[in-house]
Amino acid sequence: MSEAPLDEESRGRLLAGTHHDPHAVLGAHPVPGGVAFTVLRPYAQAVTVVVDGRSARLNDVGDGLFSGVLPLPAIPAYALRVRYDGRDTEVQDPYRFLPALGELDLHLIGEGRHEELWKALGAHPMTHQGVVGTRFTVWAPNARGVRVCGDFCHWDGAAYPMRSLGSSGVWELFLPGIGDGDRYKFDITRPDGTHTLRADPMARLAETPPATASVVTRSTHVWADDEWMAHRADRPVHQAPFSVYEVHLPSWRMGLTYRQLADELTAYVADAGFTHVEFMPVAEHPFGGSWGYQVTGLYAPTSRMGTPDDFRHLVDTLHRAGIGVIVDWVPAHFPKDDWALAEFDGYPLYEPGDSRRAEHPDWGTLTFDYGRREVRNFLVANAVYWCEEFHIDGLRVDAVASMLYLDYSREDGRWAPNEHGGRENLDAVSFLQEMNATVYRRCPGVVTIAEESTAWNGVTRATDHVGHDGFGGLGFGLKWNMGWMHDSLEYIQHEPVHRQYHHNELTFAMVYAYSENYLLPVSHDEVVHGKRALVSKMPGDWWQQRANHRAYLAYMWAHPGKQLLFMGQEFAQGGEWSPDHGPDWGLLDPSYPAEPDHGGVLRLVRDLNHRYRATPALWEQDTVPAGFAWVDADAAHDNVVSFLRFAADGTPLLAVSNFSPVIRNDYAVGVPDAVGTWRETLNTDAADYGGGDVRNEGPLRPEQEAAGAFPARLRMTLPPLATVWLQPE
Repeated sequence: MSEAPLDEESRGRLLAGTHHDPHAVLGAHPVPGGVAFTVLRPYAQAVTVVVDGRSARLNDVGDGLFSGVLPLPAIPAYALRVRYDGRDTEVQDPYRFLPALGELDLHLIGEGRHEELWKALGAHPMTHQGVVGTRFTVWAPNARGVRVCGDFCHWDGAAYPMRSLGSSGVWELFLPGIGDGDRYKFDITRPDGTHTLRADPMARLAETPPATASVVTRSTHVWADDEWMAHRADRPVHQAPFSVYEVHLPSWRMGLTYRQLADELTAYVADAGFTHVEFMPVAEHPFGGSWGYQVTGLYAPTSRMGTPDDFRHLVDTLHRAGIGVIVDWVPAHFPKDDWALAEFDGYPLYEPGDSRRAEHPDWGTLTFDYGRREVRNFLVANAVYWCEEFHIDGLRVDAVASMLYLDYSREDGRWAPNEHGGRENLDAVSFLQEMNATVYRRCPGVVTIAEESTAWNGVTRATDHVGHDGFGGLGFGLKWNMGWMHDSLEYIQHEPVHRQYHHNELTFAMVYAYSENYLLPVSHDEVVHGKRALVSKMPGDWWQQRANHRAYLAYMWAHPGKQLLFMGQEFAQGGEWSPDHGPDWGLLDPSYPAEPDHGGVLRLVRDLNHRYRATPALWEQDTVPAGFAWVDADAAHDNVVSFLRFAADGTPLLAVSNFSPVIRNDYAVGVPDAVGTWRETLNTDAADYGGGDVRNEGPLRPEQEAAGAFPARLRMTLPPLATVWLQPE
């Protein structure tokens, strides 16, 4: 058999991993006198072409290349028989297949408008031209060449060079016989000729850290949450009950898998009455100590607790129990690991080329280049991916302020202003607007939530509504109220005798309460790094600490805005949270001798949630002034705040908090009507919660006597360090 023609330049580029179109050289091609076959199989002893049961052995032309010309009139259907260590294996030739990625996909990728990018890039098991295998695609526009390597080639990618699909920067290869569970990476030849081995940015499954390979996977999960998905958009989130339990999944109960969490976490949250859970980041991250906030695999749920389908099962189970699922999403930065995104193809690609914008000084990480359309597409599609592929109901976007400001945590001279000379990151603004608009358009009922710690104007304003600052709204559904969190925690940490001098810290949030759609967070950030657990922030002895804790929670649940509570705080865990051991569940054991009545605090949270859900006054008008009225915001000397909440039909709830350790008898508070009676519906001093059981028994009848702005008043007993809710009968 004569050898197939192979010029030295093509041969050299193939062997060096720098050939942009290996399919033009490898595989079968018509030539004068027949069909030329060229195969690259390093370490093979022999390669034979098999056509219709007949075989012809190719010539070994060195360096793992085999070639020959068969006298055939046209390219036939064929297979290869490859011999390694004396054993023959019959395989399909990857270089006989047409591209498995369509022109529309490439066009949308080039424009940065592929909203289902995960369906175009990454590793996809499929049947292509009648053959089962996996299509590998990766965006690496600066690469001189890209090869696939993995278990299937003993991590030597020399045999599997990919082809460049034109100006899109995408490289593609269909590998027959590769499927679920196969590990892989991309061997990228940088512009300087050196090689780097990279995990797939679009991988949907990764090895369990500290291993770093990507894993081919296909979903077989059958969703059973049709009713939830059909109705989650029935009521706008800001007009619905929204009580969130924040969870670090790996440490909630140590060692549980996604499927075990589906049973245990769902039962616990349903009993506690929360409407939603929020998971700290579940996307793959190499260092557990980052709590998930330094992500290397944005499209892969961490494999620490199971597979992507196991995670789907967890979400599905929560939905079937009527519980929504929010995930923390981290588009603000990524780590510098040399097997991940940093200088992915030899140059800054996902990060800006200007180090003044690329370096994140707080976390030693890199920021994304929000001005590059392909990077913006990568992130926008990722937001959609979690909502559509995993039925996620909300994205809490981490560290938004660090994205919005070019000088965030940067000293003078270490940041570059925008084109107008300002400090705003205009590319990040545009990205956040596009992400929110896309998610809300494609995923009805999903809410996006900004962790934004500054006074940026219009975080929850519509993207098409331009404010006085000239910027359109960012388009988020909710914003964490960091001001309320900071001020209220500062207030509650003071000894009661000093609280009168800090009363404004408790009331100031209502000055700006309707500037955004707010969520009140007591998150993981407030119970770590020496900040102490919520109950341990409280002054006084253990009884007073728990009383303060209970009073604060009921005040928080009654205050305008949705609410979020981090795990462990629902039963007054005294120690700071640690991801190494999670919540101190032993405290809920009634036989635990040292610190009793943690169960009482949990019973309070359960009642708060169930009464909250049943009381439209507490959530129906959170974002409009008609839903709130101060009864007395100025009782600083008493350490008392009292206010009314109103449902859309005007039905009120009266909340009175006494942050003083004394009982206040015959305390007068204003109410809007002298007709009818009021009844105490919740009292944080109840004995069942661990309190002293100072109660307002029976109905309270208002007096026809003005109190402040109200025409009638109630005279009631205020328990010490307690919050009381009352409603008209």
